[in-house]
Amino acid sequence: MTREEILVAAAQIFSQKGFHATSMQDIAQAVNLQKASLYHHVSSKQEILVDVLDRALDLLINRMQEVMALPLAPDEMLRQAMQVYLITLLEQRDLAAVLLLEHRNLDPARHIPRRDRFEQLWRDLIQQGLEAGVFCCADPAMTTRALLGALHWTITWYRPGGTFTPEEIAAQFSDLFLAGLLDRPGMTPS
Repeated sequence: MTREEILVAAAQIFSQKGFHATSMQDIAQAVNLQKASLYHHVSSKQEILVDVLDRALDLLINRMQEVMALPLAPDEMLRQAMQVYLITLLEQRDLAAVLLLEHRNLDPARHIPRRDRFEQLWRDLIQQGLEAGVFCCADPAMTTRALLGALHWTITWYRPGGTFTPEEIAAQFSDLFLAGLLDRPGMTPS
């Protein structure tokens, strides 16, 4: 049994039952260990949650940094970032659900620095677009929160095999954020 297997199982159970409703016994059973044996790998349920959240944020930070390294104009980089982020959330639904819904069960000092690092990448992208004269917004931090908020909640309503693929949803969200709702001559939906 590896720590990685424990984290994957815990993320799935936290996603389904919630952090508080999940017991160490639930996690031990999911990985075919006795509860006492689980404690040889981890010291607490809180430690598992921290590791799951760190794993999720590290994955997202890495993928965002990959996008930011591409030689793209800010608007195309934003489209790419939104697509990569949404696809990652929907491919890693258990991790995403734990990240977005269970972070409140941690000491904020433990979680906030990594989360802020992730959000800063998005703010930097918005700022690049502002400086290039491509974007127009009053506050990059507020714009980032609105953008991420829209993407985050997709995990609550998206269903595989539904009307739109993750790529199509990301394209529609990108169009909405980049062009807004106002009708403009010559604009055609993606």
